[in-house]
Amino acid sequence: MMVLVYSTDVLADQGSQPKLDTGDTAWMLISSALVMFMTIPGLALFYGGLAKKKDVLNTIAMSFVAYCIVSLLWVAYGYSLSFSGDIKGMIGNFDKILLKDIRIDSLQGTIPEVLFCMYQLTFAGITVALISGAYIERIKFSAWIIFSVLWMSLVYIPVAHWVWGGGFLSKLGALDFAGGTVVHVNAGIAALVGALILGKRKKNYLLPNNLTLVVIGSGILWFGWFGFNGGSAVASNGLAAQAFLNTNLACAVAALAWMFTEWMITKKPTLLGIASGIVAGLVAITPAAGFVNVFGSIIIGILAGSLSFFSVTAMKSKLGYDDALDVFGIHGVAGIIGAILTGVFADPSINELGKGLLYGNPNQVLIQILAVLITIVYTALMTGIIFLVIRLFMKIRVSDEEETTGLDSTQHGEKAYNF
Repeated sequence: MMVLVYSTDVLADQGSQPKLDTGDTAWMLISSALVMFMTIPGLALFYGGLAKKKDVLNTIAMSFVAYCIVSLLWVAYGYSLSFSGDIKGMIGNFDKILLKDIRIDSLQGTIPEVLFCMYQLTFAGITVALISGAYIERIKFSAWIIFSVLWMSLVYIPVAHWVWGGGFLSKLGALDFAGGTVVHVNAGIAALVGALILGKRKKNYLLPNNLTLVVIGSGILWFGWFGFNGGSAVASNGLAAQAFLNTNLACAVAALAWMFTEWMITKKPTLLGIASGIVAGLVAITPAAGFVNVFGSIIIGILAGSLSFFSVTAMKSKLGYDDALDVFGIHGVAGIIGAILTGVFADPSINELGKGLLYGNPNQVLIQILAVLITIVYTALMTGIIFLVIRLFMKIRVSDEEETTGLDSTQHGEKAYNF
């Protein structure tokens, strides 16, 4: 997310005064709505359709409540700690707590700062919600609420500041246009660590209760992702258009790559596989969308679709972890692929802020790898600590009887299908 390019500090250094641009503002209003739409109902339907019939509502509720929690906490202190000031490259300050001193005419570059805050809120919301896919069908709803509060506060906010808010990874030169490390590697590693701590489900197979919902959800995600990546230009301009095109191209190529890989190995091209490839492509192009040309997008799509297929079919079974909806296998793996390949394919003719290996800067690959490794280590450590702290006060996992009965009825007293 190219937030620093449009900050008022940079504009001042260039000798120009920030001025509201109605075109940029209109696009960012639309982009914010699109990213919100990705979580509610896109991700909720995608995950809900994949879950067992007796756990559909609980799975959907986890996405809904995560977005609601983040909406409150982001305005309360998340935005300030992520994007206000910088304390030794690690975290922001409390100057903008509860949006203090942010007026209706305050600008972030060429858009209202309240709009920039809202746009960033939608990213934080979907990142927390993404993690839930690994924990479904066995985590207590109350434990998920507490986890969402702590993880958003202790993991998402610092990483967002490091990369997008002027923190040490930004100063190091790490490239992350729309959330490869901040969103997908972050959520993917949290998913894996939490799944290992929670342990396996009693019946840990994946048999979607409603594949139609899955396909609708994946379509909404694809549509909303244009705001996710295109909006990360923070302007209505050519860079936004390039990110828009790259997003669509990598997504389509990844869906085909997954489909043909699966077809070759299992002799059947499944719709679930196509939908999974769509998500893998969207994830992988996210950090690169505003840095690479169409050639880079195609290669990223091919690798994301094919390698993510093997991560959820071969690697998962061999290592034996129960990542219920393959959050790590798709978001974690594809996020790592995309983040590193950004350092390979970043084309300065697309974005002068990014120059990769193929354009004479091999050091960018090393920076990308370092940023990924730092994110992995920090997120894994903090996610483990968060689970240990929650365990001191309550049970995290439902009882065997509750798991067998289903979390819709035991956690919410409802059923998804009454016929």
